[in-house]
Order: sequence, then structure tokens, then C-alpha cells
Amino acid sequence: MTEKYWVPAIERTNMVIGLIAKEPGKHRLIDLSKRLDINKSTMFSLLNTLETLGWIVKDQGDTYKMGPTLGGYSAAYFRQFNIMEMFKKEAAESVKNINETVQMGTLHGTNIVYLAKEENLSRVRLISDPGMQFPAHATAMGKIQLSQYSYNEFLDLYSGKELEQTTPHTVHNLEELWKQILDGKQKGYICEEQEAALGFYCVAAPIYNNENKLMYGVSFTMMENSWEAKKEKAIAEIIDLAARLSRHAGYVR
Repeated sequence: MTEKYWVPAIERTNMVIGLIAKEPGKHRLIDLSKRLDINKSTMFSLLNTLETLGWIVKDQGDTYKMGPTLGGYSAAYFRQFNIMEMFKKEAAESVKNINETVQMGTLHGTNIVYLAKEENLSRVRLISDPGMQFPAHATAMGKIQLSQYSYNEFLDLYSGKELEQTTPHTVHNLEELWKQILDGKQKGYICEEQEAALGFYCVAAPIYNNENKLMYGVSFTMMENSWEAKKEKAIAEIIDLAARLSRHAGYVR
């Protein structure tokens, strides 16, 4: 958007709402003024207007929280939100940037269920179509979603189960799998090299919803020559795609 059509007052309002949403009940007028570098008189007017409209409410100690008006808008947004439609739109942009197939899936027990796929122009086609299931431990998308669990929950989930070896490279014990999960949780993505299928490499990142819960995963899948050339770019793009979809789903970091 060019500066010609930019409205600074709306930008300032968005900054105020964003900080209050991120840290409710923490900031007074003077705190908001200092954090956002907005003078006190302008901040007073902004807060007074937002409070009158019900966008924010004043809490104990003259700090601010989100108000009921925004709650109503939020409910209206989520009534219209469709993760599949949003994936199709956002994934298409990521495929343009990387020219590799993107998939989205969700965790079902110890399996990953593929929900959607946006393919690139290659003649190499993935057999993992929407509706199919695959062992979570053998996929980057499954591993990144397993990061939502604590260690004890993870052990309970796999109690009495063996890790199926889909290729000679598939992780074969729980402790090694847990190490991979912890590493991915820290980095915000997980890579998988020929664990699901020989010759194929993947990187996945998590999608969070408006309740800050990990609900889905997205991944790029490509062959070895592409992986060697595009790995770092694919990692950056899949993290960005997951972040865009999480924002659409209402996730606030």
C-alpha cells in the first residue's frame, strides 16, 4: 500500500490493540505511550475512544484489556474462517516461491491424516493424497505436530506400539524420536530425509489456532537434487507459510 492511501491514526490504533491483546492487563496509559512511542495526549484520545467503543476495557490499576466489541468481531471472523480455503490461497503463493509440492495434515493418534495438497509443476507426483494416513513418526509433518505433547503424554501415546520402518532411514526408537521432536519444537520446524519414502525429503512447520493450540502442520516435499539446492529457502518459506496460516486462524504470539 502506498503512503498516499495510508492512515496513520489507524496504524497507531492497530499498534495499541496489538500490544494490549498480547499483554492484557499489564499496561497503563504511560506504559503504552512509552512502548509505542506515541505522545501521552494522543494516547489518551486513542484509549478513550477505544474504551467508549468497547474495543478495550480499563482494568484494576488503570491497565487495559480487550473489550467485548472485539470479541464480537472475533466470533464473526471465525464463523467465516475456513482453513482449507485459506491453505489453498496461501499455499499457492508458497509453491510459486519454491516450486515444490506443499501439503497440510493433522494428527490422528500416531498417524498423520493428509487434508490438502498444492502441487508444483513437476511430473513427479506424491502418492499422499488428501484423506490418506501415514505414520506420524516417519514424516516431518507428523513429528512437528507431536511437539504439542509433554514427554509423558508422548510415552502414553506410543505405549505398546512399535515404530514402523517405512524405509531404512526411518527413526526406530522412541528416545531418538523424542530428541528430534524437541529439536523441532525449539527451531520451529522439522526436517525429514528419506524416512517416509526413499529419495524424498521434507520440511514441516506447525499451524496454531486462536486458542494457541497446535492444530495442523504444513510441509514441503522434494527430491534429493532439489533438497540440496533449496533446503534453506524451503525452510524459511514453510515457516512463513505456517505463520501466515496461524495468523488467519487467530493465533497471537
